[in-house]
Amino acid sequence: MFAVFDLTDNEPFLHTRKAFFITEKIMNERLFIFDTTLRDGEQVPGCQLNTVEKIQVAKALENLGVDVIEAGFPVSSPGDFNSVVEISKAVTWPTVCALTRAVEKDIYAAAEALKYAKHKRIHTGIGTSDSHIRYKFNSTREEIIERAVAAVKYARRYVDDVEFYAEDAGRTENEYLARVVEAVIKAGATVVNIPDTTGYCLPQEYGDKIKYLMEHVDGIDRAIISTHCHNDLGMATANTMSGVLNGARQVEVTVNGIGERAGNTALEEIAMIIKCHNDIDIDCNINTQKIYPTSRLVSSLMNMPVQPNKAIVGRNAFAHSSGIHQDGVLKNVQTYEIINPHDVGIDDNSIVLTARSGRAALKSRLSALGINTTFEKLDKIYEAFLKLADKKKDINDDDIMILAGVDRTLNHRIKLEYLQVTSGVGIRPVASIGLNISGEKFEAAASGNGPVDAAINALKRIIERHMTIKEFTIQAISKGSNDVGKVHMQVEYNGHVYYGFGANTDIIAASVEAYIDCINKFKEERYEHSF
Repeated sequence: MFAVFDLTDNEPFLHTRKAFFITEKIMNERLFIFDTTLRDGEQVPGCQLNTVEKIQVAKALENLGVDVIEAGFPVSSPGDFNSVVEISKAVTWPTVCALTRAVEKDIYAAAEALKYAKHKRIHTGIGTSDSHIRYKFNSTREEIIERAVAAVKYARRYVDDVEFYAEDAGRTENEYLARVVEAVIKAGATVVNIPDTTGYCLPQEYGDKIKYLMEHVDGIDRAIISTHCHNDLGMATANTMSGVLNGARQVEVTVNGIGERAGNTALEEIAMIIKCHNDIDIDCNINTQKIYPTSRLVSSLMNMPVQPNKAIVGRNAFAHSSGIHQDGVLKNVQTYEIINPHDVGIDDNSIVLTARSGRAALKSRLSALGINTTFEKLDKIYEAFLKLADKKKDINDDDIMILAGVDRTLNHRIKLEYLQVTSGVGIRPVASIGLNISGEKFEAAASGNGPVDAAINALKRIIERHMTIKEFTIQAISKGSNDVGKVHMQVEYNGHVYYGFGANTDIIAASVEAYIDCINKFKEERYEHSF
């Protein structure tokens, strides 16, 4: 094993073949993070971004600590070409990478698109499995090697840093794959990508493939071996880690694991595996506290909601609903959490009250609401709580206060009196809103880029506080024309994140109700109530 560094400009990643190798291990080895959210991730139907949005994501990836940003496929469209150009101008220290086929016009287009990049890489390649060779290219193994070598040599005319991908390497015979890898390294490839394009490989199988290359390719020490795994069988992360443990030192990943079909290896999962398993002796440059904000940004811009149970960044990743788990977490958080939510940029874990919750969780929630109770009174509240929880999925703070005998209206200083929204094609949406704030009535109107935005803007004209929407999720409760929309919202205020909920057949009204629900939870005063 060896560590890889580049001291040409004091930056913590490999730019070119100028890198040198330290055979005597003096520190943990470096794992390079290659993010392809803007290329492979954007290939998901309905997730296309414009150039401005891509720059937003690229800057977020730079702040996250990503080493290489695959900005796009320049030859595919004028828009993609322009995006690579602008991203090259916008970021400073990450390498900007452009994808090509093993075709000269592709490579030339990539070189032109990368001309403003401070650190540039061309990513070229060709299919190497027998299926690709026979059916996709109608070619032979020897001709594929010739084309691969020619593509790498042509790319080296323009940049010093060339990555070669052996498409469908997961289903390519190891002996032939080793021949391809050896040939492209001799031709000048600085990184060689071993994609499991179809997500077919088992973790052991993929790890053995990387190990075979490390042991049988002459000159393997002159290039970095990279993983690129897909999630068709749910093994992308496992395969990627298996590759890393067998010698790969670059991983190709996407934020939230987005990508074609079932997606790619999730960046956040690899970063946190490396962070949690100190015994692996591998480091990456990711600032893990930026993971959650980056995840929210990508989800919002690409209109790709993160599944609630998604590892690391899902809404339920740090939520506990089982009574046994809640009791354990309240006593010692490490009982059921191997990751500190603060380490990924999340304020705290959450105790979700359900029919499976125990007395410890209920008592904790009562205390958070400023309600002190005796042991006997807690038993009575808990009995009533279980009956309600069996009938109702969402147990909120209002419910708890009613069970405890506290006037819930104390928590509802702000109430929605009326809401009127005008929107349509060719006109700018306008909303009028009326609020009752502690018995006093207020009205305001505002426009926005959509009906929900207009309604929220009108509300903000009355509630003059600096609030930021962190999460906005819409869920259908039923089906049909009488469908009820359920809105979950997270709002950041004064350094704290508050959760709100709204339900209405009118999704705009549900959104406003959820926003108001958040505001009503702002803790400027505590309830003092003893039993």
